[in-house]
Amino acid sequence: MELAAAINALAYVDENNFEGGVLLQSDSKYVIKGITEWVRGWKQNGWKTAGKKDVGNRDLWEALSKVASGLSINWKYVQGHAGHPGNERCDEIATGFADKAEINLYKGPVGKYPVDLDDAPAASAGIAAKKKKSSSSIPAYSYLSYVDGVLNIDKTWKECEARVKGVRGAKFKKSTSAADEKAIIREWTGR
Repeated sequence: MELAAAINALAYVDENNFEGGVLLQSDSKYVIKGITEWVRGWKQNGWKTAGKKDVGNRDLWEALSKVASGLSINWKYVQGHAGHPGNERCDEIATGFADKAEINLYKGPVGKYPVDLDDAPAASAGIAAKKKKSSSSIPAYSYLSYVDGVLNIDKTWKECEARVKGVRGAKFKKSTSAADEKAIIREWTGR
């Protein structure tokens, strides 16, 4: 899926004649290393790995290599499921498409996109950061749920779980502070 996403994104850029460089963010090291480090060697070796085995997903790698050629691309790794707004939005879109749900996609200048794609946690921005405590070990400030466009804030997981359990497309998350709660609300609602 990560390969298909990169192929389709770059094909869209190419088909619409966007000028300038492309920043392609992915939470897949496999895709980034494959296209920036490995593909050249695979081609030279007749699409064989260093271990002399056939390259997996060769058709997708060939398609990605073809669509990426001629474009100026900055490939950037962002850690998945770590609070990076762009990555979270991407997961939301992918899940929506997989569930055959109606997805509102944005079309317009990146500067007016409602999700701050540059708002990256320190680790995914490449900045050395102290290892954070796992959020599961931090006491909850609140539990948020977002079901059918309705935001709810609960004080206990039991209340939140009762609201989201078995509900397709429901979102839920534990916040650990007032600021964290506000950030989650902003991420989900744009407010």
